[in-house]
Parts: sequence; C-alpha cells; structure tokens
Amino acid sequence: MQIAMVGLGRMGGNMAERLRQGGHDVIGYDRDPALSDASSLEDLVKRLTPPRVVWVMVPAGAATQATVDELGALLEAGDTVIDGGNSHYVDDRAHAEALAPSGVGFVDVGVSGGVWGLDNGYALMAGGSEEHVRPLMPAFETLKPPGAHGFVHAGGVGAGHFAKMVHNGIEYGMMQAFAEGYELLEASDAVTDVPGVFSSWSEGTVIRSWLLDLLNRALESDPGLAALRGYAEDSGEGRWTVQAGVDHAVPLPAITAALYARFASRQDDSPAMKVVAALRNQFGGHAIEAAKAKPSAADPPATD
Repeated sequence: MQIAMVGLGRMGGNMAERLRQGGHDVIGYDRDPALSDASSLEDLVKRLTPPRVVWVMVPAGAATQATVDELGALLEAGDTVIDGGNSHYVDDRAHAEALAPSGVGFVDVGVSGGVWGLDNGYALMAGGSEEHVRPLMPAFETLKPPGAHGFVHAGGVGAGHFAKMVHNGIEYGMMQAFAEGYELLEASDAVTDVPGVFSSWSEGTVIRSWLLDLLNRALESDPGLAALRGYAEDSGEGRWTVQAGVDHAVPLPAITAALYARFASRQDDSPAMKVVAALRNQFGGHAIEAAKAKPSAADPPATD
C-alpha cells in the first residue's frame, strides 16, 4: 500500500524503512529537509493517491495537535490519519471528533519496539473502528514481528494509546524492580560478581525477559555503570497510567512507586529527606550532619 510517514526520527524513520523493505510505497515528511521526500505537509498530501493514509510520528501534545489540525484541512473524505506517537488517549477522541465531519478517519496506534524495531518488528496496539483499521492491515503486518503475535485491534478510538500507556506503566514497574535488585546486590558483601548474577538469570528463570537482556547488555559494556548518572526522566505515560488508576479506582502501588522513584532520581539533595532529618533531630536528637552520610551495613540501626 501507499503510506505517508510524518516525522522521520528514530522511530518514524526506522518504521518508514521497514515498510519500504516490505514493499510498500512510503513518502516521508520531516522538518529536516535532508530526511524529507516532500517540502511540506501540503506537498506530501498532493503526492498521495486517494484514499490517502498519513501516519504521524511526532512528539505528543502540541506537535501532534498542530499536525493533525493541518492534515484535517488538507485531507478529504475517505482518507485516514494514524497517530503512532505516545499521545494521551483522551486526545485521540478529540482528534477523531474533529476529523469526522470531513469524513477523514482516525486510528491511534501505540507502538513499542524502540530502536530495535527495524530489525525485530514493532508491537502495535490499534484503536479505531473496524472500517478504518482493516484497510491498514498490510502495513501493520509488515511492521509487526513475524508470527501470530505483535498486533492487536484493542478497541475503539483511544484504545491503542490506552493499551500502550498501561504497557509503559508496567515497564516502569519492571525496570524499577531490576534497579532495586541491582542496588541490593551491589550493597551486599556476599555477592562479588553482580553482572554475573544478572547474566545467570537470562536463561531458565521466571524473570528472564528482553528488559533483562538489555540490562545485561548495558552491564557488559560498563560493569559498574560508572559512565551513567542516576537520573531518569519519565515520558508522561507513567503519570497518565497512575492518573487512570485513580480515575478507575484501580490500585497501582508498584507502578506508582516506580514513577515516584524517577522523580526522586532528579533530586541531588531531597527537600523531603531534609524535613525527615530535621524532625528526627528535634524529637530524637539525631545529628543532622549524620543524616547526610550514607550509613554502612555495620552501623547499628538508629532509634526513632
């Protein structure tokens, strides 16, 4: 099929290449002229044969909104816009409603696979009507990994990004569990080969996974992770997952704790822990300076 790809960065560029390798006619547009086949979105739309399919892979929020708005003015009845970025599922519904009066379809697709997707394929979670999703299956079949799995029509508009949001929330929790396990092994005097322990878990254990494989890869290149800073951003989807848990009264303790751990990673000197240290000093006489030092395993526990 013929398909346009808007946004040719690390994800969009690789997805466009995988589609081309699968025999599809892909026309790309990017703000960087060196990457782009078209000079503008208007030029891109003119190059497409109706019914047109335009896949948007730009940052969520304002960039996606502006792109969908512009496409809405350029496309015609029977055309389809796909949002494959990490948009909030609530925004999907607004986009679909805005495009519907012109007869332009909207499909949201959560995409997972990162920089490895070009070779391994992408996991795709689609949201939209059957009428709009079915004609896109040739592209989805090419992008997903070979075999029966890797694609789901998760439900109506918004379902694809909701599924991807939950996927990323689970990812937060899994990453945090590996991180805490690593820190405990490093703190122990009993274990002398921490990278070896993680490597031993990659076969035959119940926690073997691609995330564990990626951690082992990182430890192979930098066994002590000395080149990295203990700082982690959040893409926004972890926050949305926690908020959705609140909205639906679903407890998400592990995912919530993992999100808060990322917030804590950005603090060189935690204001909250300063308050804890000050209070302990007030009622227990614990020295504030001592609270700043990391106790060793041999130190006796403090009494509050």
